[in-house]
Amino acid sequence: MSAMTLEAPSARLSPVERLEALCDPGSLRVLRSLARSSRLGERAADGDGVVGATGAVQGRPIACYAQDGAFLGGSLGERHADTIVRVLSIAGRARIPVVGFVESGGARMQEGTAALAGYGRIFRQTVALNGVVPQISVVSGASAGGGAYSPALTDLIVMTRDAAMFLTGPGVVREALGEEIDAAKLGGPQVHERNGVCHLVEPDELAAALRVRELLSYLPSAAGTEVPFGGAIGPEEPDPGALVPSAPRSAYDVRDPLRAIVDAGSIIELCPRWARNMVTALARIDGRPVGIVANQPRHLGGVLDAEGSEKAARFVRFCDDFGVPLVAVVDTPGFMPGSKQEQAGVIRHGASLVRAFAAARVPKLTVVLRKNYGGAYITMNSRDLGADLVLAWPDAEMGIMGARAAVGIVNRRELRAADDPEAERDRLADAYAATHLRAQSAAAEGFVDEIIEPAETRDRLTWALRSFAAPGAPA
Repeated sequence: MSAMTLEAPSARLSPVERLEALCDPGSLRVLRSLARSSRLGERAADGDGVVGATGAVQGRPIACYAQDGAFLGGSLGERHADTIVRVLSIAGRARIPVVGFVESGGARMQEGTAALAGYGRIFRQTVALNGVVPQISVVSGASAGGGAYSPALTDLIVMTRDAAMFLTGPGVVREALGEEIDAAKLGGPQVHERNGVCHLVEPDELAAALRVRELLSYLPSAAGTEVPFGGAIGPEEPDPGALVPSAPRSAYDVRDPLRAIVDAGSIIELCPRWARNMVTALARIDGRPVGIVANQPRHLGGVLDAEGSEKAARFVRFCDDFGVPLVAVVDTPGFMPGSKQEQAGVIRHGASLVRAFAAARVPKLTVVLRKNYGGAYITMNSRDLGADLVLAWPDAEMGIMGARAAVGIVNRRELRAADDPEAERDRLADAYAATHLRAQSAAAEGFVDEIIEPAETRDRLTWALRSFAAPGAPA
């Protein structure tokens, strides 16, 4: 967590300007503006390199802070840490969200273990607020050591295009490993948007502040309080079924039918470039915020794997923490087989997703579009895991595996003896699917609540969300 020398780029917003861009006009109230380090001598300055404040976003109170990369590289000293801890404690006491603009070279060398202790206090306070109030970090410059750990402990991370995060900077990497690498390649957005560390990337601090305002509009002020109602808007398309190919193995972008289900313009996809076979997004249906977990047939056929399961499990836990209902949109051939996945811990990550859905206490709704096979049938919010409503489109299939694969195991002797094995496989597959895979069979057994036409999907989900709405929520 050692400090590194960082220079703030020119033509950027000051810390106060970042907070003013985040908060409603006239609502910002700065805290601890006269705090100074006694260890810096003549280099000490009011505020000690961080601005702490309270404010409001769309009329709702928040706590916030912004580090100043122009003051000793944004390095964290004892008084600097005190301000951040104070902001976090106010957020916990008042039960309001907290937003931090992070830009720090890490622990301040001049303050030694006092600076390290400051990070320890920040980490402890951040962890104490996990699942209590929403915590969002904007990484707006280069952040090293504790300056990387601190946002990693929060719920959501937004990075600007010129930002970077790493535990050890390029200089340390060069000395330790002899590897020549710059800050962007070591820990820039192009790295962290692909490994799941950051959730969103924006071009600059102003765009990031506006994005955080939007994110907060989907979240309650604190766990156990009402999720904000955004006002109902119709979908972009009238019929999601027209946007999904009928052939079970044909690829398509699941975001297309999603836009025909949720309110127009309401989708905010999180971690869109990590584990792209799984879509996790905040959206609204009839004005109500929901968390979408959807298989993405455009990538790897929508198969579940270790990374996709980890991504979905983390998102499910986040939504459950803050009372955001979950909608699972399912179209998957199952879990990815093979030694690479076993070595990647697919069992552990798949179990994490099972645990997340089973433990979630928010309303949980599932829509099966085309197929849902194998372990994925259970894992993707099945009725037996506690789904409150399971719907399926008329041509959906669900079972242990796809029909052609199944008959290859069950009917292998008949296939060996057949004059035309492929024709026989097709015949047997059709018979197997009709008996074991059709959604109608699952509905007859009670594993699916209703078979619906695709065009009914939004209305059915709207009804369910209204039915499960918390007391006092709009109906």
